[in-house]
Amino acid sequence: MAKNERPYTTGEIASLSHVTINAVKKWINSGKLNAFKTPGGHYRINRDDFRDFISKYRLKIKDELFPEKKKILITDDTPEVVNLLKEAIETRWQDSYEVETAADGYEALIKVGDFKPDLLVLDIRMPRIDGLEVCRRLREQESTRSIKILAITGYGTDEKDRSFKAGADYCLSKPLHMEEFYRWVERLLK
Repeated sequence: MAKNERPYTTGEIASLSHVTINAVKKWINSGKLNAFKTPGGHYRINRDDFRDFISKYRLKIKDELFPEKKKILITDDTPEVVNLLKEAIETRWQDSYEVETAADGYEALIKVGDFKPDLLVLDIRMPRIDGLEVCRRLREQESTRSIKILAITGYGTDEKDRSFKAGADYCLSKPLHMEEFYRWVERLLK
């Protein structure tokens, strides 16, 4: 549990779950919901315990209370570009997105399997496996077909056209205009 995440009271759990306080106490007394007692004898529920409880019992409030962060994978063979984009996303949206990076197309394909990004920011020209091939491979597989791909290139209109044919959702030209980059990240993650 993070330092700033204080535990819930039974009243807060009742309100969040749309039940009475007595129902929450029954969950606690039956062992369904983990809780601890304060020195004053009041129940408190850690946030992780409540998250586990609503997952286990499939309460429909999970997405409302604990939305999962969208994931962004940034792939470029230029470390400065990777660091710039990662820092720009983290600065602009604080903790709204989970960001991971890859140095080339090969590493990106491996990380797609583990990280399961919602958006792939992808340089087109890279060593080993280029961005066009990454696009094609992701679009071929049912499990990765829905990943949004924001291609980036420094090689002009012809390369942008090739990226669309390979499966990119959009392609931006380098040098990037950050406001345009932010707009496309938001648009593709909606």
